[in-house]
Amino acid sequence: MSVMAVPAVRPRILVLGYGNRGRQDDGLGPEVADAVAALRWPGVTTWENDQLTLEDSIEVAAHDVVFFVDAAREGPASFALTPLAPSLTISFTSHLLTPETLLAIARQQFGAAPEAHLLAIRGHAFAFEEGLTAEATCNFRLAFAALRERIAALRRAAA
Repeated sequence: MSVMAVPAVRPRILVLGYGNRGRQDDGLGPEVADAVAALRWPGVTTWENDQLTLEDSIEVAAHDVVFFVDAAREGPASFALTPLAPSLTISFTSHLLTPETLLAIARQQFGAAPEAHLLAIRGHAFAFEEGLTAEATCNFRLAFAALRERIAALRRAAA
């Protein structure tokens, strides 16, 4: 019996949404990860956490393109999509590790250098309560549409 190898879908894309769904708009990252997962696109993986962890570097290293998705307390009216570069700089943040640190760990430990971007979606309320605010829901829709188009373009370019 022979087994045929299935070619890997390229690029391998990861959408890593992080934030706490129990803190209103802080749940924007996981909401985007859920919405991308519902597309069921081959070669696109979603991952979500309350915060970034060291173990996430393994998942980051296994992909060609990574979109880190998080809520932003400040910034543009709806969202910003910015490129990221690896950096082991330690900084004080509401999350233990930064995306840049995970990229540096993926490079140092696994020799991986995925293209990476931060999708920061403007949130408005971060109280201990479940559910997005109306303003954040509007921002979610705009950010998700932009991310969906960006991923679709990456997939088209690879075809």
